[in-house]
Amino acid sequence: MRIEVYSPTIRRKEMDAVLTAMVEEKIGPGERNRFLIQTAKEKLRFDYALALRSPVAALHLALKALNVKAGQAVLISALSPRYYLQVIEDLSLVPLFCDVSFDFPCMSREQIEKTMADKPAGLEICAIVLHHTLGFLPDALAVTELGLPVIEDISQSYGSRQKAATKKDESDSPEGKSAKEEEPQVKLHGAFCILGLEERDMLTSGGGALLFAMNRRDGTVLRNYSAIPDEYCLPDINAALAIVQFREAQRNIEKRAAIARVYTQSSLRTRHKRFIAPEEGEYNNYSFALVLETGLKDVVAYARKKDIIVTNAFENTLAGAGLCEHSPVSNSLALRTVLFPIYPRLRFQDAERVSKLIMTLP
Repeated sequence: MRIEVYSPTIRRKEMDAVLTAMVEEKIGPGERNRFLIQTAKEKLRFDYALALRSPVAALHLALKALNVKAGQAVLISALSPRYYLQVIEDLSLVPLFCDVSFDFPCMSREQIEKTMADKPAGLEICAIVLHHTLGFLPDALAVTELGLPVIEDISQSYGSRQKAATKKDESDSPEGKSAKEEEPQVKLHGAFCILGLEERDMLTSGGGALLFAMNRRDGTVLRNYSAIPDEYCLPDINAALAIVQFREAQRNIEKRAAIARVYTQSSLRTRHKRFIAPEEGEYNNYSFALVLETGLKDVVAYARKKDIIVTNAFENTLAGAGLCEHSPVSNSLALRTVLFPIYPRLRFQDAERVSKLIMTLP
């Protein structure tokens, strides 16, 4: 039986929720859209949010809310999703690509500062979009200290955690709950944040995104878009699926972690490298990626012979599309980084097959 590299975790609970919405004939934007926002707020503790039909709409509205002007630049990682470029160009803005390091696939403050220093004379940067690539956590606080508006994209990092809260932190937390009791997420620092709900995001509604602001000041700005037409808003049939995904998230993250532990032991016996997650954090295991010493093509073909599908980790990124000429590290990673199957519905025996594949990679 062939093992696919991606598989959305859709169980009976998700199916029942969607079927109920269909039976009630309430599939357009409505009460479930609002309940999804309420459910997400319990986990993410934001001030205000919109549930939208796509991450494209979320990024578009986030940039508009920052009052960007035509001709200004938006600084983005070369390993950002391809749709970023389309949104930026549609708003008559200029993309400014930032490279990453071989050890870590997210932009750092130092790399952003270098990109800013090397930008064309007279080009004004209006925003930074900080993508949490492959679920890893960038140092968002350090980036915001540069003084530019930041939009964080946590579509792949939902469930990743920072270091455990101290006793003081726990006593200051909302409602006096500890970090574990709240299923803590990364502390977000962006003016606006995007949580994509597409098929390959950490949570899925079959398509869509949440756009939210963490504090009251930015939430007030986002409220200016509360009356957007229904055609922008997430339909209830999708929201019903996403609500269950939020409720089941911790269970799914634990299953990912169990699979990742098996893969990690196998990867230690290969010459291929893993990205280094920050020591003070807890990775959500959105992906299991290896940066190959050999060619990607050979590994993909070898896996296919074992009836296991692996894929280029960055095929749907700007660098993967060959659009970032001056980002040598990202371009190299886009040619040499492979993803292995890791999702909650993966059976134990299939995870063992993938583990043996990793151990014997050419």
